[in-house]
Amino acid sequence: MRCPSCNSLDTQVKDSRPTEDSAVIRRRRVCVACNFRFTTFERVQLRELTVIKRNGRRVPFDRDKLVRSVQISLRKRPVEPERVEKMVSAIVRELESAGEAEVSSEAIGEIVMEHLRALDDVAYVRFASVYRNFREAKDFEAVLGELSGEDEARIVPIRK
Repeated sequence: MRCPSCNSLDTQVKDSRPTEDSAVIRRRRVCVACNFRFTTFERVQLRELTVIKRNGRRVPFDRDKLVRSVQISLRKRPVEPERVEKMVSAIVRELESAGEAEVSSEAIGEIVMEHLRALDDVAYVRFASVYRNFREAKDFEAVLGELSGEDEARIVPIRK
């Protein structure tokens, strides 16, 4: 692992421990050349994914980009970072285990919205507004109508 301070390739692992239900290994490292300490994370990658953008361009899947977009939709929401990380890991596992090396950005967006809907309604609406390119207030009304329809379906009427 290259040292982020001096770019030396001579680093040593000082401590390793599992995180996220043992799906990720956290490693504390030290650079032999400059004594700089840093942390790396190691996670399983089932396959290399390629994203097919709406314009047809193909780019490598970037987990960090997914995390950033989810974090933007969750900004100032009362959701613990651990829940966000678990959700992103579940999305990546779902994409990797689908069996396809190429996945459309639309498919990724739909999966993210499905997970956000279960996590936080406001984040779901925020993400949907960007993903579906809302232009008018009625676009928001339609999504809010979907959410309120779900809430009404969850309420069981009391019979006398």
